[in-house]
Amino acid sequence: MNQYIANFFKGLGVGSANVIPGVSGGTIALITGIFERLINALKSCNLTAIKLFFTGKFKEFAQHIDLWFLVSVGSGVLVAILSIARLFEFLFAEYPIYLWSFFFGMILVSIYYVGITIEKFNWKVLGSFIIGTAIALLIAFGTPAKENSNFIYLMICGAVATCSMILPGLSGSFVLVLMGNYQLIMIDAVNDLNLQILLPVVIGGVVGLLAFSHLLSWIFKNYRDITIAILTGFILGSMPIIWPWKNDVITYFGSEAKVTGYEYYLPELNLDFSIALVIMLIGAALIVLTEKMAKKGNNGQ
Repeated sequence: MNQYIANFFKGLGVGSANVIPGVSGGTIALITGIFERLINALKSCNLTAIKLFFTGKFKEFAQHIDLWFLVSVGSGVLVAILSIARLFEFLFAEYPIYLWSFFFGMILVSIYYVGITIEKFNWKVLGSFIIGTAIALLIAFGTPAKENSNFIYLMICGAVATCSMILPGLSGSFVLVLMGNYQLIMIDAVNDLNLQILLPVVIGGVVGLLAFSHLLSWIFKNYRDITIAILTGFILGSMPIIWPWKNDVITYFGSEAKVTGYEYYLPELNLDFSIALVIMLIGAALIVLTEKMAKKGNNGQ
């Protein structure tokens, strides 16, 4: 039972991260020790699982797909997305610098914890790290598209964003920002439970997730160190997205306003900066604590 409760809270962490543009739920899954198990469980949702289910072999079905692990983690993710979306909507509006500071501390420390899982360093690993960093920087400084509620486009958003959500270092929510549909899907549709928007997103997400989990599992099995290096680079390259002290660059296309980038600045050394720094350190400490708990849990298994 304790293991299921622990997995639920890890799911809360993954779901919370997935609501924030620039914060990777996959990173949280990786540093809490559930990433590879999650990928393998998703990969097990295949034709064998369907056959076991429809032939009434429910116990074997549950074991095959690691059902109770998926239920406990999935429940945490769902609760987090439904509840925290409203909280974050308020915090982004009232205390954006404090909130970004918290996540900046979390992500900065996670670079170390993801990187140290590389078992053997060589030029291929170094090159992969540089490539991952470069790709993330290109994404970070990309220009968001405009909002689009077309059914097919929403399915594509669901597939791409969900795959990104399980990829450490890459934020599914930020991908939605780049695709122009973050506000529509993660804030408006989730808060209003707008099924007309959420249904195609979920359909696309499920299809994309099941397909991508097979590919990612194979990559991890055959190219683990190179993959971790790329993902570590992704996290490092995503840091500009998380930088707390930035202003939106607004461009008007006719009467339509569009965020086309960010204007970064250094903070003034005042009380607000001191509070933000303390919050940043709390975020960093939370990752250190989470990592120690995950390591302790793995040693106890």
